[in-house]
Amino acid sequence: MDAEMRVLDLLGLQGLIDTLRARGYAVVGPTVRDGAIVHAPIATIDDLPRGWGDDQDAAHYRLRRRADDALFGFAAGAQSPKPVLFPAEELIWRGRRTGEEFTVNEDGAERAGDEGPYALLGVRSCDLHALAIHDVVLLGRDHVDVRYAARRAGAFVVAVTCTAPGGTCFCASMGTGPRPDAGYDLALTELLDDGPHRFLVEVGTPRGEEVLAEVPTTSAPAHDVRAADDAVAWSVAHMGRTLDTDGIKEVLYANAESPRWDDVASLCLACTNCTLVCPTCFCTSVEDVADLTGDVAERRRVWDSCFSEDFSYIHGGAIRPEIRSRYRQWITHKLASWQDQFGMSGCVGCGRCITWCPAAIDITAEAAALRWTPQPAAGRS
Repeated sequence: MDAEMRVLDLLGLQGLIDTLRARGYAVVGPTVRDGAIVHAPIATIDDLPRGWGDDQDAAHYRLRRRADDALFGFAAGAQSPKPVLFPAEELIWRGRRTGEEFTVNEDGAERAGDEGPYALLGVRSCDLHALAIHDVVLLGRDHVDVRYAARRAGAFVVAVTCTAPGGTCFCASMGTGPRPDAGYDLALTELLDDGPHRFLVEVGTPRGEEVLAEVPTTSAPAHDVRAADDAVAWSVAHMGRTLDTDGIKEVLYANAESPRWDDVASLCLACTNCTLVCPTCFCTSVEDVADLTGDVAERRRVWDSCFSEDFSYIHGGAIRPEIRSRYRQWITHKLASWQDQFGMSGCVGCGRCITWCPAAIDITAEAAALRWTPQPAAGRS
């Protein structure tokens, strides 16, 4: 949307939060909890990670104090906003037996929107692209995920330019950041140098313009626009990782029998961490539970992972009993067959799978290794 850029100070940011709350939004944003930056309800700017940064590398995540009071001076948090709109566990239906009768309550889809509508504050560009992927996967096919749709409906997105990329970030390689380019109502770039603490604001939708009109702002001077551009250029130059996407689909398809899968399997614990922190993974399973009396039963949807042996189970056994085949399935789907299935990559370069892998397995390194690993003769599955 072509609108005049504005500048918001700290009081203005608080005003934005207050305005969204007054409009009925449940504001969710980054905050510090249990030694990590996670998404939680936000009421004031004091709930944000003021002065906190992070150090991330393979199998390494630590918060650290910054030398300034940046509110968004960190890289990707432990989770994207995915659990807000697509929870790790949710009730599908609950049944109760009363005497000879058994009644079922299937209002899970309706209740999914009770907490919202949501205002997602501080969404990074990589996670915006992940949200767009979920919109295709969960809303754009023949069978719509009604619970996701209920939470997604009316969601207001305040994006933030990433000005402090981590050691595992590679969104620049994937074309998904660090500056938000679509999918937001308002986008902020935090500026602290050469002036007071402030935010350059870009409007993405008429709704964003309407909300911003209720918040005190000033016209953006040219030097703030340049400062924001410089911050983006600095972030691109300081990405901790890169991933060569040129022909990656063909590389992975050609290496289905690569010995590299044995190498990575010797490290992989099949712990499912990578899929649990991935902002684009969407696989689920169903669990049925009953209370001790047997009078109440519930069906719940829970996140699942292709690293679980049971994930590929059919009558007679699992299709992918070996870790080598499960890792191959995961990376090949993310970077290759996802393109055939949905017309886009399944990776947004957030780097969480590298940071939170206890074995320090690096998707960028594995993809690069497959480019030069000699291909064996066909015959092994």
